[in-house]
Amino acid sequence: MNSLKTYITFVFVLTGLLALNSCQGPLPKQEIPAKSIAWITEKMTELMVHDITNPPLAARFYGYACLSGYETIASKNKDYPSFAGLLNELPLITIPEKESPSIKISALFAMLQTAAAMQPSGSELESLKQSISDSCTVWGYSKEEISAAEKYATEISEQILNYAQKDKYRDISNYPRYQPSEGEGNWYPTPPGYFAPVEPYFNTIRPFTLKAADQFKPLPPVPFSTDPNSEFYALMQEVYSLEMNQVQREIAGFWDCNPFALEETGHLMVGIKQISPGGHWMGITAIACQQSNLDFYETLKINSLVAIGLMDGFISCWDEKYRSDRIRPETAIRKYIDPNYRPMLQTPPFPEYLSGHSTISTTSAVILTHFFGENYKYTDTVEEQYGLGSRSYTSFMHASEEASISRLYGGIHYMDAITRGQDQGKEVGNWVISSYEKHIENSNN
Repeated sequence: MNSLKTYITFVFVLTGLLALNSCQGPLPKQEIPAKSIAWITEKMTELMVHDITNPPLAARFYGYACLSGYETIASKNKDYPSFAGLLNELPLITIPEKESPSIKISALFAMLQTAAAMQPSGSELESLKQSISDSCTVWGYSKEEISAAEKYATEISEQILNYAQKDKYRDISNYPRYQPSEGEGNWYPTPPGYFAPVEPYFNTIRPFTLKAADQFKPLPPVPFSTDPNSEFYALMQEVYSLEMNQVQREIAGFWDCNPFALEETGHLMVGIKQISPGGHWMGITAIACQQSNLDFYETLKINSLVAIGLMDGFISCWDEKYRSDRIRPETAIRKYIDPNYRPMLQTPPFPEYLSGHSTISTTSAVILTHFFGENYKYTDTVEEQYGLGSRSYTSFMHASEEASISRLYGGIHYMDAITRGQDQGKEVGNWVISSYEKHIENSNN
């Protein structure tokens, strides 16, 4: 779905309905549309593109915003028990004394308030907040009821923000500046941006469901070697010698999702606006929920679990990245094979092993498959607004496999980082789902 077109259409229809409402008086209360959740996650994604939010941090933003919405509905709907007991250190949420006239509207406001407080450009969410407030009028709610729903949301959001502040992300700013190793076979910044390493201490923050960042510690990468007969040299040669067809190039471009990409224009470097891998999968989640006509509660639950999986997937992957600290193909190939080599995709600014996109794409696919089934056909239109068109898939695993292999096509990962990233993603995804099911079973007893 093209979010810009959707938002314009939404505002156009809303304006007309408000005008009609002013002539005819209050409208009867209507069902709060489930797609309103996507309005918020899409706007969050838009702000992350603007802020050049790095992929792990983007997952953190989605996680806490969706959790705020979920805990709001959990406060009044017994079919959706609180995630306290599922998520590490999440306390029981204190339910506000004053009732909300609409727990769904409160959930939307809670998501917005949490996102606004956490994202650098969060103040830009004010326009969406006003649009949703206007929508509430169309849905039949008075200004007093809307205000009451917002106050209820504030009390929930403040508790989630307090929970977020204790995940130790803030402590990272007090750690010593990470210095890339200059050892042979280790990662160091690549051109053209030579960006500093992204989130080298992300494994120190509290996961949502994992017992520890290294709970699913993967096998170590193939050892670095300059021996032409070594396994590593073969991996490097595989990247270098790849001759791609048009379809493979399209796949690489479609799944690029690199917020740090730069493009040389004459003597200038121009940033290319792209969403993060997590933003892409949150968009896929929105497509699936709308295509399946899920109600508000189910939509918010699935969005929350996908966001939780993204956070834990990135923590797990980043724990390995800075442990193995392996050199990127671009750097190794230029040094040992061809100094003029350039990959199709721009190399992201962090170590190579594991592949982050392979990890979180597989995690997301496992979670979505649990809820929608193994043979779920859909068309991914998330990248349309970034000029990359759409692609159709026969399942979420089909999409995650394509996202994974895109890293080889793009020249930014060796194959062992891709396949083991997929293995890691399955471990995390299955853990999130099994933990969730166990939590639901315990809540029902």
